[in-house]
Amino acid sequence: MHNTIKGIIFGLFFVLQTAIMGQRMASPRSIVVYKTQDSIVVDGLANETSWRNAEVSEDFVDIEGVKVPSYETNVRMLWDKDYLYFFAELEEPHVWADITERDAVIFYNNDFEIFMDPDGDTHNYYEFEMNALNTVWDLLLVKPYRENGPVVDSWDILGIKTAVRVNGTINDPKDVDAGWSVEIAMPWSVLTEASGSNDVPEGQFWRINFSRVNWDFQLENGKYGRKKNEEGKYLPEYNWVWSPQGVINMHEPEHWGYAYFSPLESGKKDSFTIPRDEEIRWLLYSFYRRQEKYREEHGKFADSLKLLQLEPSLSDGTRIELELELHGNGWNLFAKSPYTGQTYSIREDGKYQQTKNRKK
Repeated sequence: MHNTIKGIIFGLFFVLQTAIMGQRMASPRSIVVYKTQDSIVVDGLANETSWRNAEVSEDFVDIEGVKVPSYETNVRMLWDKDYLYFFAELEEPHVWADITERDAVIFYNNDFEIFMDPDGDTHNYYEFEMNALNTVWDLLLVKPYRENGPVVDSWDILGIKTAVRVNGTINDPKDVDAGWSVEIAMPWSVLTEASGSNDVPEGQFWRINFSRVNWDFQLENGKYGRKKNEEGKYLPEYNWVWSPQGVINMHEPEHWGYAYFSPLESGKKDSFTIPRDEEIRWLLYSFYRRQEKYREEHGKFADSLKLLQLEPSLSDGTRIELELELHGNGWNLFAKSPYTGQTYSIREDGKYQQTKNRKK
């Protein structure tokens, strides 16, 4: 696909913003990712003992977190010293695909998608998509589309392994299929490039989400295609995700789930609780969205937290000490954790990070 065409597509599909600014979201989902206990063969099947003992995610939900999808989807993850592994099962009575060009816009077919933000700052994150023909699209986003950041479409996950298995017959409308499964191995040597460390994140978590785009279809001369209305326009797609976004936009990484990389092997039992400090992250993004709304309405950023009309408190009522700092190009908002004493900040382009404790 030409970059110009892709730019138009990005604008149409991904610059949608949250309708209710500052809205509190339900806590993101989390999953424990265990170490492998045997070698993984990437063949689209989960026959290995490690996969059988891996944690299976909750079923996907509608991206806005309200409607129940028509078909079930769930994922599993594993890791070893070389790869991060994914396995997904997608229920689908009509498995079809027609895109065969790598790095084409895969979501014009039914697809499976992975989003990863290793350091959780919402910048420099990865997107990966694949269809039932095992055609892939991988790209690096310097910033979310809402911040007009560049998209590095030429970026590839070198050494990636992918496989698809169809439980039925692909592109055959004469029968009813059970679905399809995907298996993926991504090298740590590539994934850690945006993590701030070359180490495998054992005992740590990354922000990750999964999406499944599904289209109503129609048959033309016996071939599947996206369904059109009476005016000849394509019907909108369905967006089903692991951790709900609350808005039809996967490119709000602050809403993604948490993948915890356990030091234990698959078959053993580990647990993960999202740290309390992460609630401060969610709070700061509420202020970020409210600042965006204020600038849209007033042509400038608010120079006082009172103007943003948001309570600096967490879900249990704990109040957080905030400090807003304006500068020539934007603003910084600082928050000190009452749990760990750490200071966190967010700035006008949505970048979030832990900072040095500020002196009064």
